[in-house]
This record gives sequence, C-alpha cells and structure tokens, in this order.
Amino acid sequence: MRRYLRVLFVCTLIVFCSLLYIFNQLVSSLESANNHQARAQRTRAADTGLRKRAHDDRSEPQRLQPVQLAVVACGSRLQETLTMIKSAVIFSRSELHFHIFAEEDLHAGFRDTLQSWPQRVRSRFSYSIYPISFPSENAREWRKLFKPCASQRLFLPLILKQVDSVLYVDTDILFLRPVEDIWSFLSSFNRSHVAALAPEHEEPRMGWYNRFARHPYYGKTGVNSGVMLINMTRIRHTHFKNDLSAMDLSWSDLLMPLLNKYKLNITWGDQDLLNIIFHYNPESLLVFPCHWNYRPDHCIYGSNCAAAEQHGIYILHGNRGVYHDDKQPAFSAVYNAIQQYAFEDDLLHGLLDPLEEKLKSSEHTYCGRVRHIFTKRLRETIRDLQEQSAPPELMLCKCRSAAAGGLS
Repeated sequence: MRRYLRVLFVCTLIVFCSLLYIFNQLVSSLESANNHQARAQRTRAADTGLRKRAHDDRSEPQRLQPVQLAVVACGSRLQETLTMIKSAVIFSRSELHFHIFAEEDLHAGFRDTLQSWPQRVRSRFSYSIYPISFPSENAREWRKLFKPCASQRLFLPLILKQVDSVLYVDTDILFLRPVEDIWSFLSSFNRSHVAALAPEHEEPRMGWYNRFARHPYYGKTGVNSGVMLINMTRIRHTHFKNDLSAMDLSWSDLLMPLLNKYKLNITWGDQDLLNIIFHYNPESLLVFPCHWNYRPDHCIYGSNCAAAEQHGIYILHGNRGVYHDDKQPAFSAVYNAIQQYAFEDDLLHGLLDPLEEKLKSSEHTYCGRVRHIFTKRLRETIRDLQEQSAPPELMLCKCRSAAAGGLS
C-alpha cells in the first residue's frame, strides 16, 4: 500500500511538471508571436514612413511655392545682382522669392529698382532684404574671408530657419532657362543628399584643386559653389563627418573649427570650406553637369563642357569679372543683352536677335568660337515662353500646320 502511494505521488508530480512545462511553452509561444507581430507592425510603419518621406521628398519642388532663391551682394555688385534677378524673372514660369543679403547702403537701390519694374513683372516675384550678419564672436574673421560678404552663404541654413530649401547663386549668375528647371533637381535628391553643385573643372589637367590645393576637396577636381541648391532642413539636422573630432558635428558646430584649422591653407574662402566638408561627406552631395554652372574656364582654353556643346548653356557664371571687360566678349554680350532688355519688348527681337548679332564679334576668342552654345538653350527657352503665352487659336493653327507638314 505504501509503495502504491509512493508511485502515485511520483506520477502526480511528473504530470504536474509536464503540465507546467507545457504551460510555460505556450506562454513563450504567445509572447514570441506577439513580439513578432509587433516588430512586423513597427517594420511596416517604418517602411510606410520611409515611403511617405521619400514621396514627400520627391514632391518638394511641386509643393514648395514659390521657388526660393538667395544671393549675397556687397560693394559694387548692385547692378550685377539686379541683372541676375531680371534673368530669373523673365525666363521663369513659376513664382519666385528672392532672399537678398546686402550691405545697408545697397538696400534702397534694390527696393527702388525692383519696385520700378512693370506690375505684370512684379506680380511674378517677391523679395526680402536682409543685412549682412555673421556670428558676433567671429564676425570680423568671416567678413574678411576671400571676398567681402562671400562667406555669408555658409550661414543661410542658420539664418533662414523657416525656409526648407533654397537655390543660392552668386551675383554674376545669369539664367538662360527657367529657374524651376534647376529647382527640380530636389526631386533627384536621395535621403542623404543635402546639396547639389557642379564640378569646379571638367578636365583634370586644367583643374585647380587637384594641382594646387593644400587641403582636402571633393572628388577629382573639387566643386564650384556659385550655383548651389540646398536642402537646408537636412543641413540643419545632419551631423557631418570631419577631421576635427571623433564625433560627427552639426553644421553650426563645424564651421568655425574648420576655418581655424584651414585658414592658412585655403585660397577660395568659403568654397574651399565646402569642398573640405563634402570631401569627408561625399554621400551628402549631388553633382549636376557643367552646363548648369558654365564659366570662362569651360571655354577660354578650348571647349571642355560636353553637356553645353550638346544642350547649350543653361546657367551662365561670369566669374573673374568677365561681364565688365573685353577679355571674354561672349560673356559680356549675354550680360549686356539681358541688362539692356526692356520688359515691354518681344524676347526674340528685343533680346535674342541683338545678342546673336553681337556674339559674331567674339569669334576671335576661344569662347566666341563656340558662341552657338550661348544661345542654343536660350532660343528654346524663348520659343517655349512664346508658345505658352500665345492665344489658343494661334496654337491650334500651328498644330494644324505641323500636322499638314507631317502628312506632306
């Protein structure tokens, strides 16, 4: 009897332990399933968020109205800046807003001239004027870097805090196609891109950075900062790799230490600092072709911008003061044609025809030998604008004529 009870006790104990084990396994399975479901939900949510963010990024150029441009003007650059603004306005279809950073004595000149333009022109753009400003503790050092006020562009993300993206251009820029076309590069940004620039040189044998620079620079030949498309929201939220600290640094924490380290080694001021930053963060930069920032270097030693030869010049950059001397008459011809153009005139007869006639006198220069690229895209831009402004019945006639021509 006692043996029987002992066996019964052992069996009961075994059954109890088995039930406990089974219950424990069941609970673990349920928890694992719940955790797996939660992770799946988080993954789906993350993927949805990333897709939404990617969709939002692709939609930025369409959503953001008006197109935002920024320029910095000091010294004698008033007329040059106004001519840049004029080229943007007359060739663009979208509404534009200009953020003009200028010395105090230039503010009235900007206001008076822009307000004097015809109302039909004024209705297509707006502007804000700001004083030149640098961080107070280092203002003097930033002001004297390279050219007066040039380094102001480095601080745009920190000053224009409510602006998501901006197209920064130097004062010596001329648009030969609508501004919204370069603005659309924002839709080509991947999740790591914070800015887009053009190469400093196309031909390494002629490059400055790869031959003379005493500091790191982007890619094979560096980049030029005269035309710079910036996603400023991303810059404000990105921490950048660098050679100053083991930690990645924010834009605001990076600039002054970078200047302190390299100020005795840089030649082109803030452009050199940008090259150093993107040398260590190449994934943050989108590079666009040379015809979006066409400079004298692309033709004074022979034509070396293949994109411009194929498509024409999209944005002209007259650095080295070429708009205001006779060293490169092709560049000054474009500048003078836009500056002298009267808003009430037809673009074809009031701007393009006189320009093409003037360019003929530049054929003795290397740039003049490829003078057709200075008007190739401009002619298409003017044609597109005229077709868009033509009465519907005229466009119908053109379509019928084209169809008849195709059948003949």
